[in-house]
Amino acid sequence: MPDSAEPGRSIDPKTSPVPISAPGKSGGPALSGVLELSVIVPLFDEEANVEPLHRAIVAAVEALRIPFEIVLVDDGSRDGTCARAVAVAASDSRVRIVKFRRNYGQTSAMAAGLAHARGAVLVTMDGDLQNDPSDIGRLLAKIHEGYDIVVGWRFQRQDRWLSRKLPSRIANWLIGKVTGVPINDNGCSLKAFRASVIKAIPLYSEMHRFIPAMASMAGPRIAEIKVLHHARRYGKSKYGLSRVYKVCLDLLVIKTVASFVSRPLLWFALMGLPAMLLSFLAMGYTLFQVFVRGAPLPLPLAGSAFVFAAGAVMLLSSGAIAELVVKLGEVRERDFARLTERLSGEHAPPGRHA
Repeated sequence: MPDSAEPGRSIDPKTSPVPISAPGKSGGPALSGVLELSVIVPLFDEEANVEPLHRAIVAAVEALRIPFEIVLVDDGSRDGTCARAVAVAASDSRVRIVKFRRNYGQTSAMAAGLAHARGAVLVTMDGDLQNDPSDIGRLLAKIHEGYDIVVGWRFQRQDRWLSRKLPSRIANWLIGKVTGVPINDNGCSLKAFRASVIKAIPLYSEMHRFIPAMASMAGPRIAEIKVLHHARRYGKSKYGLSRVYKVCLDLLVIKTVASFVSRPLLWFALMGLPAMLLSFLAMGYTLFQVFVRGAPLPLPLAGSAFVFAAGAVMLLSSGAIAELVVKLGEVRERDFARLTERLSGEHAPPGRHA
């Protein structure tokens, strides 16, 4: 299936793998194959930022003298963002567009851009002009030093202290403690990745903030550099304090996946251990009261013992099922049948015993 379409054609990556692109009037011939760099920018109601962002990225990356592309992902914008992006793509063949029919969130937009990008190194950034494209060269230089992921650190962040900076500092500290990957600014969208690493990492919910933690399971080399950060010029921020609870829930998921993805039974056993201990204590005290002191059966305490025991058994059973799914999820009955196959005759394949 070709990866180009007519300008203005809306294609939803949720139902089609084809992004929008346009034949360019400038910027050289249409690019194909693997490029050295892809710059991926999710956009949501950023109509006024599209053209200035494109000019800034082109000015910064052209100076590096490397083949590149720009992937603009319209995350279901309700204004003229997509029309502006299509106009930019019509004038520059290096620009490709991916459009969602509705808003799915920054992580989904970023995942779609990463999936469609063709570069050996992928750089992500926000579309609000707060990230500075001039930092892309420094990110690439760090990648060329042998790192797999380079994370931007908005050292002098130009945002409100109470609604943006304070929650971010608390979240970054908590993420570092829980995941064991100490990053000063997980929320900075300006990052560089080797395509071979990032394309293997599943992204959903608000997981774009936890890419270094998710990637840590594969043992990549991660670096962090200070980057520029500008105050927003056009539009308004799409985030506030309401995102805090989402980050907390995703952090729990990340910790579970990173620590127990290959041994879910251990995770469920750890969760069921307190319930089992409470059950033993309640049952022990009940038996002591009845058989030693001769007191009437304390029904509430005995009932609690059975409830805690049932909860522990359910958790252990869930862990056992999860362990089977992880270990044997791709094994079918025919695969078990092959284990008992026996060949007779002299021409059995190597490794098969008659």
